[in-house]
Amino acid sequence: MLKNIPKNLSPKLMKVLMEMGHGDEIVLSDANYPAHALGKRVVRADGLNIPDLLESILKLFPLDSYSDYQAGLMKVEPGDDIIPDIWDKYKEKLELAYPRFKIKEFERFEFYEHSKDCFAIVLTGETALYGNLILKKGVI
Repeated sequence: MLKNIPKNLSPKLMKVLMEMGHGDEIVLSDANYPAHALGKRVVRADGLNIPDLLESILKLFPLDSYSDYQAGLMKVEPGDDIIPDIWDKYKEKLELAYPRFKIKEFERFEFYEHSKDCFAIVLTGETALYGNLILKKGVI
């Protein structure tokens, strides 16, 4: 056991976070995401929701202040006419960790393609539509 490591961060996820370098990205995906089809590394986080996981990750994970964006979201498809409530939760958690953060919105298929080059995808139990989130790692 270690002190101060949030309980919802598995050993495998901790290993992935530690192996990531400056500029590497990680996807926190909802339960509907095709993580195994797109990701070179997939970490299962079944039953966990993204806001809680995000809060825990941001206790340990620096965001990239040198990048044009620190987080990425999947744009809502035309015709869905919703603004995902979960985005406000993400923004709240990000603001607490990094007040000057910027978010990039990716078109759905652009998000899928982009995630293929991400260091890892964390497949969560999140059920919110458009709940996928990319984080870009910075330096300490």
